[in-house]
Amino acid sequence: MVCELCKQTQATVHLTEIINDQMTELHLCEACANQKGAQVESHFGLADLLSGLADFSKTAEPEEVTTRACPNCGMTYDDFRKVGRLGCGVCYTTFKRSLGSLLKRIHGSPVHLGKTPLRLVKTPKAKSELAELKKKLERAIDKEEFEDAANLRDQIRRMEQEHRPKP
Repeated sequence: MVCELCKQTQATVHLTEIINDQMTELHLCEACANQKGAQVESHFGLADLLSGLADFSKTAEPEEVTTRACPNCGMTYDDFRKVGRLGCGVCYTTFKRSLGSLLKRIHGSPVHLGKTPLRLVKTPKAKSELAELKKKLERAIDKEEFEDAANLRDQIRRMEQEHRPKP
């Protein structure tokens, strides 16, 4: 697919927005996406999404939280809610309390619970068992055996949890 702006380069950035059952797609090359970043963001509002999620429960934040400023960049929590982006890495610790509930609503947990890479699994036997389970899972999905796939997925998650390095 060719970039919709320059009509020369292969499109590598694909954005889709659905509002009131109306779908809008935009396909850009990396150069055009970087060049039009602010315009694209205003139309495909990631900031609006994040700030909307931050406002989701509308629990009244204590005034000290909304007016507290990051000691590094000076951003306040109100600024984050307007922009949808934090200013720096220190913002995460400054607004940890408020961000925890937001992350829990978005991801289901305020702590990262991603998959464990095979290289972090301790024993070779466990690595091969995990790899075999993942192959079985792919085959079950291909055959549309979703109950078996769900069981395999749960087994994989348990194994990854058992072999996850302790913090």
